[in-house]
Amino acid sequence: MAARDEQRLDPLLRLPGQRTPVDERSAWFSYTAIGDRIVWSAALRALLGDPPARDEVSPEVLTRYVHRDDHAEALAAITKAWTTRARVRTTIRLMRADGGWFDVDCRLDPMKSPEGAVRGIRGTVTDVSARERARRESDRLTRRGETVQSSLVQPDPATGLLTRPRFADEIDRALRRGGGAVLVVRVQPDQSGVDVQGVRPERNADLLHRVARVLEGVMQQGALLGRVGPNEIAVLLAGTSWPMARREAELLVEAVRSQTFVLPDTWLRADAWGGLVRFTLDGDASSHELLIDAEHAWRQSREGAVPLTVIPHPVPARDRQGSYRSRVADALDTDSFTLYAQPILELQTNEITRYELLLRVLDEADGPQSPIQILDNAERLDAVFDIDLWVVERAMQLAADRPNTCLQINLSGRSVGDPRLTDEVTRLIERYGVKPEQLTFEITETALIGNLSEARRFADRVRDLGCELALDDFGSGYASFRYLRIFPIDLVKIDGEYVVDLVDNPQDQVLVRALVQVCQAYGIHTVAEFVQDEPTLRLLRELGVDYVQGYFIGRPAPVVEGRLHMC
Repeated sequence: MAARDEQRLDPLLRLPGQRTPVDERSAWFSYTAIGDRIVWSAALRALLGDPPARDEVSPEVLTRYVHRDDHAEALAAITKAWTTRARVRTTIRLMRADGGWFDVDCRLDPMKSPEGAVRGIRGTVTDVSARERARRESDRLTRRGETVQSSLVQPDPATGLLTRPRFADEIDRALRRGGGAVLVVRVQPDQSGVDVQGVRPERNADLLHRVARVLEGVMQQGALLGRVGPNEIAVLLAGTSWPMARREAELLVEAVRSQTFVLPDTWLRADAWGGLVRFTLDGDASSHELLIDAEHAWRQSREGAVPLTVIPHPVPARDRQGSYRSRVADALDTDSFTLYAQPILELQTNEITRYELLLRVLDEADGPQSPIQILDNAERLDAVFDIDLWVVERAMQLAADRPNTCLQINLSGRSVGDPRLTDEVTRLIERYGVKPEQLTFEITETALIGNLSEARRFADRVRDLGCELALDDFGSGYASFRYLRIFPIDLVKIDGEYVVDLVDNPQDQVLVRALVQVCQAYGIHTVAEFVQDEPTLRLLRELGVDYVQGYFIGRPAPVVEGRLHMC
């Protein structure tokens, strides 16, 4: 039966048969210059899988059986043996007749005339496939060890604490085990402190780092710390009773308020406000919702001029959503948001032809801050549409002011799936008389994954208007080249993680080169982020990237009175 099935197989699909062992000592070939004659042994023919059954072959035939990537090495070894008149050893790959290949050690000996002149080369071939396979596997494992991230847990670089996403994971783990509490402490320099004017915004991380060390020395064993905002440290008190959690929270906030902190360029005391929320095993609140409630509680502490506000039960979902929407509306009404613009260089013309608009939140203590935390919460609570609309309208005003400049506008995943957005974009284009081709809307992989059909609908509508579409941070998440086929993407932004160390990282060079080649094949432009020096810029130009942005090109600058900062 098996034999009958094998006969029905297409001959091209058959696996090669078992190779007959050969005496490798008799596997040889010789080349004689007179007559340009090559002879090989029957044993070598057997190793190669029985090529044409004759002893004498041409150089062209023999070359076909050398792996194409090893042609140069084989030729160099033969040339060296000929010119030095000495034995040369090399390791190359030979191709079998069935398409497979194997490794051989090849010893090349010059054949000399009685007068000492080289008249030919004799090569002795030994199969070393097992040895070379083991060496390649060892090299592969070494490279994999060097390139795989050692841990999923990437701490906050400034404080060494867990990042907000990782801290939320720990809350989820505690929720599955039982009850406890989450404390969020807001920290800022004491406005009545010594030399408070000497504290620059960039020193905020130094202050937070020192606060974290104080809390680590005071908090109970088993508690976890995380940095959950630019000025916020959270403490997870898993398995702690509510009365004990309240006492612990009071102690921690007071420890920060009573400490004097020495920074590199000044010393000061800190203001601190705490928000404590309780959770139970049977509760409905998620980790992110608990953090939102605790953050709302510390704001109540600051408004009420008290060190700590406690919430014995998580806020009902509807109340939480309403409260956060009110907060977003207040922020929009009081100009708590602002725009920055970062220039993008076109490598073909060496001119700034685009700007990416970046949202910033104005913090009363430390100036403009990243909006990541607020936008994340707003998306979860369905309060982000108004923020995105605020950004889009101001982008229209800028585009009308600079008719020859292209602007790139970041959109949240939830807004991409909101049918109101394209209606508003259409209305604002008409209102401000903007050319649609000036506008490029940036969406993330997360937005595509979560709202595949809605995202495609949005993409088609903005493209119909004449706007362009960019895929942001490509390669940072669950990137799939399939998105480049099913979405009308005009621009792919290569995640800065693969650019920042590009010059010194061969693996990143391979990945960026592949991304660029794929995008070129699909008719998509590429932008490289995080370009910080001239060598990186030169390499990206060689790799065929179309646009670059980063601190080397220009830092984000505030949009003042509706105008872009010219670079």
